[in-house]
Amino acid sequence: MGAAKSTESLAGVPLTNLDQPLFDGADSTKRDLVDYLDAVHTRLLPEIEQRPLSVVRVRLGTDPFMQKNVPKYAPEWLKTTPFWAESSRREVHYALCDDRRSLVWFANQRAVEYHPTLGRVPDFYQATHLVLDLDPPEGDDTFGVAVQAALLVRQALHDLGLDGAVKTSGAKGVHVFVPISANVAMADAAAATRAIAARAERIDPDLATTAYIKADRGGKVFVDSTRAGGATVVAAFSPRVRPGALVSFPVPWDEIENVTPRDFTIRNAAGLLGDTNPWADALPAPQDLPADLVAEGHEIPVARVVAMHEGKRRKRAAEKAAEEKSSG
Repeated sequence: MGAAKSTESLAGVPLTNLDQPLFDGADSTKRDLVDYLDAVHTRLLPEIEQRPLSVVRVRLGTDPFMQKNVPKYAPEWLKTTPFWAESSRREVHYALCDDRRSLVWFANQRAVEYHPTLGRVPDFYQATHLVLDLDPPEGDDTFGVAVQAALLVRQALHDLGLDGAVKTSGAKGVHVFVPISANVAMADAAAATRAIAARAERIDPDLATTAYIKADRGGKVFVDSTRAGGATVVAAFSPRVRPGALVSFPVPWDEIENVTPRDFTIRNAAGLLGDTNPWADALPAPQDLPADLVAEGHEIPVARVVAMHEGKRRKRAAEKAAEEKSSG
């Protein structure tokens, strides 16, 4: 027998099945998700408004899935923006979640994660910030090494006269955001991100690596510089589909070594915030990127492209070795 539907509504949005479990291991209900997102909407909306939005939804009994294209049953008042997706050769209509009602509608759709683009419409290809994603190696309790790698990024930024803010990813890693001036083209922002990652790696190559292929990382923290172009990154204050229903949460630099991702969940994060917005307070003003940094980055190959060619090379080499073994 299915769960009874609720007759409740919020911000003009009818709510359904609020007392169902959110997802396996969440230790939360759909009501907890709705309540949390509404409690933080004045903090979350500035991070996602005017940005083409991808969400990760969870339906009971199915695996989580990322939704980019707005479903046909979406309400007429939900703002959207068209975008040509070269990879799938089709036009995708992304949502623009610009108000409380839209956010509540997504919550009722069991949209747990909120992944905006780095650029806003209509200037989609003009990044508003750089993102360095610190991804620790596999294993339990590796968050601490991700934090140490984030501190390397901070040192690299400091050496350039730049500054950034840090937040937990809500999973096992750390994100460093660097707001940049409005006159920076997306290609230059991507180049600068690669150069900063390379500089962080050089500070401590035993801790950090820019190797895109996992097998080449040697148990080090991956300083991911690929969050550029049409890429997305989970927004500050967004929940994650992770055991415990964790939240991507801003943390001051002088406290980041004293927290764990499990400290911030949809059940306690709103209470920790109170009436404050620590992310807005932590983000520096937009900064000009040094010309030599951008030039340096343009000399560094795009990691995904290098990995693609290297993967093909390794596959050919393995096939050749197998042929030689079978013929010998």
